[in-house]
Amino acid sequence: MPKTTKKKKITNPKAKWYVLNIRTGYENAIKKELQQKIEASGLEKQIVEILIPVQKKIVVKKGKQNVVEDKIFPGYILVKAELSELTWEILNSIEGVRGFVRTDKKPRPLPESEVKAIMQYMEVEQPSFKTSFSIGEAVKITEGAFADFIGSVQEIDSTKGKIKVLISFLGREAPVELDFSQVTKL
Repeated sequence: MPKTTKKKKITNPKAKWYVLNIRTGYENAIKKELQQKIEASGLEKQIVEILIPVQKKIVVKKGKQNVVEDKIFPGYILVKAELSELTWEILNSIEGVRGFVRTDKKPRPLPESEVKAIMQYMEVEQPSFKTSFSIGEAVKITEGAFADFIGSVQEIDSTKGKIKVLISFLGREAPVELDFSQVTKL
């Protein structure tokens, strides 16, 4: 039976976290291309890690719930690297990379406390709901006792996946609390 080799995590005490501004929507492709260039040029000890900060979200589409990874900072990736002319060139040579986020002429590394906070935020267990609804928007109730009623969004609770809709019932305005999956946009 073949042995599976677990990739050993490389550490470099001189490596610091930097933020790269990249073309939005190409985070995964750029990360893959960077990893290939790093391996091809043997710079694994200088460019230690590439991170796309994501968080799990529950998306409700057409009444179905799916858990997806939602990018926390679209258009940005974090890179742990020991900055030199060579690593700078490798990181900036990828198409779609706009450059380092910097405050001076040289990029300033992210404080370790910020990186830890981002990583903790990524590890939040309970996925929160991702919604495209907005307050005041007209929606149609698709299931339940008020199916086919049309109302307007009054409140949105994305942590519980609930929405409060104001409907006209028996000549009066009545708020109805529903799951995201029970309503659709008009």
